[in-house]
This record gives sequence, C-alpha cells and structure tokens, in this order.
Amino acid sequence: MELPGLRRVEHVMGMPVIVDVRDEGAGPEPLDEVFAWLRWVDAVFSTYDPESEISRLGRGDLALADAHREVRAVLGRCEELREATDGFFDARAGGGLDPSGLVKGWSVDRAAGILDGWGLRSFAIDAGGDMRLRGRAAPAWCWRVGIQHPLEPQAVARVIETTELAVATSGEYARGHHVLDPHTAAPPRGILSVTVSGPDLATADAYATAAFAMGAPRVLHWTARLHGDYQALTILADGDVYATPGFPAAAPVAA
Repeated sequence: MELPGLRRVEHVMGMPVIVDVRDEGAGPEPLDEVFAWLRWVDAVFSTYDPESEISRLGRGDLALADAHREVRAVLGRCEELREATDGFFDARAGGGLDPSGLVKGWSVDRAAGILDGWGLRSFAIDAGGDMRLRGRAAPAWCWRVGIQHPLEPQAVARVIETTELAVATSGEYARGHHVLDPHTAAPPRGILSVTVSGPDLATADAYATAAFAMGAPRVLHWTARLHGDYQALTILADGDVYATPGFPAAAPVAA
C-alpha cells in the first residue's frame, strides 16, 4: 500500500536523519528547508570541524559574545540542564566544549517547527533513533515507536503509541562506552538504557543522557523526581524494567 506524503533520509550531523511526512499533498519544499537547517547546524556546532564556531569557542579563538545567537542560546540551555541534572549533563565534561548531547534534540525540535510552519500536521523526525512525532501515521491513527532492547538487537522492549511526543533513548547498544559519568569520567554501572519522553526532544535527550550517566541505583531516585510531561523508562543490567507512573502507553511486547 502506497503511503501518503513524502519521506526523505540524509546523513547529517554524523547520523541518518529520516523525515516522514504523512500529510496528503505535501511537497518537497518543507523537507528541503529542514535538511538545509540541519546542515547549517552541523557546520556551526560540529566538534570535528576545527573551523566551526563550537571548535573555535573551545580553543578560545572566538569569544562567546561574538558567537552566533543560536550558539549562545544552546550553551545557555546546556548550563540550565547541567544544574537540573546535578551536573550529570555537562557540555564541558572532560575539559572540552561539546554541546552535542543537546544540539541533536534542539535541532530536531526546530525542524519540527519548520514543518509546522508549512502547515504540516502529521510527521515523524528520526535522528539516530531519537524521535519527534506529531499527528497520524496515516493510514494508522497514531505513531507506534518501538524501544529497542539493549541486549537483544532484534527485540523490542516496549512500544509507545502517540500522536504528539518526543522520545530519546540513551544506552550502550553497539557503540560501547560513549556516555561517561562526568564526575568520575567512568562509565555508569548497573544500567542498560534510559528512555525519556516529553514534549521537547532537546530536554528529553539531555535527561536521558544524564540519567544513564548516573548509573544504578541513583538513576531510579532521579527519574522518580521527574514531574510534569517528562517521564522515563529505565532498564537495569539485571533486566529489571522501571517506568515512572506517567510513562506514555508503554506495553510489553511478546517475545
């Protein structure tokens, strides 16, 4: 069955980004604008390009006051999240400057705003597994998101059904120890993954990264304090799964 709308995937910011629009009659222009925006973000915030603003700031070759306003806004939000996560989300961990843990979700939130501005109401943006979802996955009535099991690549630990949500997961999976406790520079212990859902992907992604870095059992105490629209699903190393009371429509998937 042919799906309505348009789909596009590009490799940008070091990962595949998929935009799936299900609105009838959607043209290519909104997707052109979304990927142009993401390429701009990559050029400005890349930690691999020595001439990016972030690299120049990190070396001291660029003063913060002279940086682009978007760079200043992202770094300001990073500081707010550092305080909110007891320092477990830290763009300056390890002595460098790397706001990548916020930039991905922030850029996807802005990309969703671009699609909104074109009048689109049913779409999914998937950036390396972190997602911003809206409306219907036509012909279905909602979007269904599977959370991959950390130990079984072909298994899904939970399924979420939603018409408006951001979902971010932090875990080891196949990438090895890419998240460290910024206080000890050691990988977290006793934990496999943390998924955080909420209205804002930037915040959900930062929360998921920070919560995973905490390790067990601290992660359970911290996620229990989440309030409002942000909720968490945590899988510990012993296989136990803990969901905060408001975690959206999660249901076990039969093996």
